[in-house]
Amino acid sequence: MTATRKWSAPKSEFQVPFDGSFRIAEASTAPSKKVDKDRVKDERREHTGEIYDLQRKLYADNQHAVLFVFQAMDAGGKDGTIRNVFTGVNPAGFQVSSFKAPSDEELDHDFLWRVARRLPERGRIGVFNRSHYEEVLVVRVHPEFLGAQRLPGLNLETLWSERYESIRNFEKHLADNGTIIVKFFLNVSLEEQKSRLLERIDNPSRNWKFNPGDVKERDRWPDYMRAFEDALNETSRPWAPWYAVPADSKPYMRLEVARIVRETLQGLGLEFPSIDEAARLALLDCRKTLEAS
Repeated sequence: MTATRKWSAPKSEFQVPFDGSFRIAEASTAPSKKVDKDRVKDERREHTGEIYDLQRKLYADNQHAVLFVFQAMDAGGKDGTIRNVFTGVNPAGFQVSSFKAPSDEELDHDFLWRVARRLPERGRIGVFNRSHYEEVLVVRVHPEFLGAQRLPGLNLETLWSERYESIRNFEKHLADNGTIIVKFFLNVSLEEQKSRLLERIDNPSRNWKFNPGDVKERDRWPDYMRAFEDALNETSRPWAPWYAVPADSKPYMRLEVARIVRETLQGLGLEFPSIDEAARLALLDCRKTLEAS
């Protein structure tokens, strides 16, 4: 990245520090003051409009790829946030990849292989709905899943630190080669998750989203919180920052995510490419030819 293209992570009170001092028990799950939903929605629409314009410049510039990673507990609001923040963007320069339980083919490779295949190209925005972080979150809470990975010399005492190191090196490599990485932890409370799961049961149009396993996983909430805290501390870095965004208020969460996405793209100093004099003269010749035809 040239000196004129030096990128810095957007400022936010919800940015996870790079020094390992993040404490999930101290992280907010709700806004500090009452949310005016109409005003917040209007502000979010302003950001999404600007994101659309910036995406066009990113696509034309074709020098950087941008990757946004979303992680949350079940019912944390990932799907709706992605849909709202990126509404209206040009599909030609945008891709969403969702990662569920790994396939047999994916299990025959290292844990980063399946996400590496879905990385955005230069000029494109990529979104990961869940990601490689599942391997230090869900798999850490359920180490029995490691059996399907057939890892030689498996040692649980060193595995997680090794995976954190692999993730840091992977993301640093991507950043050094032009991929901007920003990661969101949508921090929903146990109480709000309960309310949303009940809504999925009570609302017939949302029954399809309900997974009985989500209720059972609530018993492991403390384990998941420890896993999130460790993962964020181990992998929040200037070139791949984490943001722990309060998620109990969906409008507020979406606004804050939209603001960070917008400022991420603005920080690249994007402009439509200019052409040299020879190309400009060629355009004039083409105009004359078209006008004469």
